[in-house]
Amino acid sequence: MPRCVLNLPRRWQFAGLLLAGLCSVSTLCLAQERVQRPFPAQALRGTLKVVDAPDVLLNGSVARLAPGARIRGTNNLLVMSAAIAGQALGVHYTRDFDGLIKDVWILRADEAARFWPRSATEAATYTFDPAGQTWTR
Repeated sequence: MPRCVLNLPRRWQFAGLLLAGLCSVSTLCLAQERVQRPFPAQALRGTLKVVDAPDVLLNGSVARLAPGARIRGTNNLLVMSAAIAGQALGVHYTRDFDGLIKDVWILRADEAARFWPRSATEAATYTFDPAGQTWTR
């Protein structure tokens, strides 16, 4: 007995799969934007501009990236220093024992709007809550 089978052309099947994939990716991107990234208490806020890697300008002063330094983008994925060369970006950063820049997080707009200390002396006057990622007096 013949059954009623829906035979769509392959291009319509492909278009349906593509649409479903795009919807799921856009949902994941929105969910990623709401996730709060954990920054260490020793991280400081600054403005980073890659001049010629590993040389950078940090808050207008010459600095250097450590060997193996990690730069994380707004989506928390690694970013190569050449990809952001010449751009002045708001960041959180940590330094290693030699004073080289070890970890860098490029800030999203919601992260940049929250208070974060710019120097170690300023951080010493505040208390850090690691769960809420907030600084209080």
